[in-house]
Amino acid sequence: MRGANGRYGALGTGLAAAVLALAACSVSPLESTKVPTFPTSADATRLADVRPNDGAIPNDCAQILSVADLEALLGMPLGSVDVRTTLGVPQPLAGRTERVACQYTSSAGGRSRGSALLDVNASAFTDADAAVKQWRINADAEDGGRRELPIGSASAVLLERPGEAVLMVVNGASNVTVVLPDQPLPGGRPPADVLVDLALRVLPAVTATPPPAPTPATAGVAETRGAAS
Repeated sequence: MRGANGRYGALGTGLAAAVLALAACSVSPLESTKVPTFPTSADATRLADVRPNDGAIPNDCAQILSVADLEALLGMPLGSVDVRTTLGVPQPLAGRTERVACQYTSSAGGRSRGSALLDVNASAFTDADAAVKQWRINADAEDGGRRELPIGSASAVLLERPGEAVLMVVNGASNVTVVLPDQPLPGGRPPADVLVDLALRVLPAVTATPPPAPTPATAGVAETRGAAS
């Protein structure tokens, strides 16, 4: 019996090894290959967070409008404002290369905590024509009383409606939209004045300029000839 058991044990071990080898051979190479996946629109926004800060618009809203500047403009105590940065993705059909959205909210205690104080949306485009075209499309789609006004060399549309005032600006190859919800303002200043003040602070940080024109090929030829001579 011991001999039989030994033979059966060896046979069982060999059979198990054969089964495992057969199972390993039966796995298709396709099954072990990972199928590539592509990001959804929501994933694309998250992927934009890794974009290096080398574009026309800073990746950090604190570099577009600092919390301290907003607290001073709104007459709020230091440390009473939070800001959240959201990076968008390009829209080649509209000529948009970058988009950054900034949400400023109250961090004060009580019922006002988390309430909206200001939204700033900045976009860069391939050229000034694309920026103007999209600015006009966006402005025409908005409702409320409106008037156009210049801000230095920039053009702007001011929209005033129940609950908020909106300033939409185009400057060079950039668009900026500043949304100011209804709230008490220092000295009883009208929302339009505060929005213009805010825009003047934001524009220098987000103004995109069209890329420089390429150097004419003739300049390179002349230089080569001079070097040869």
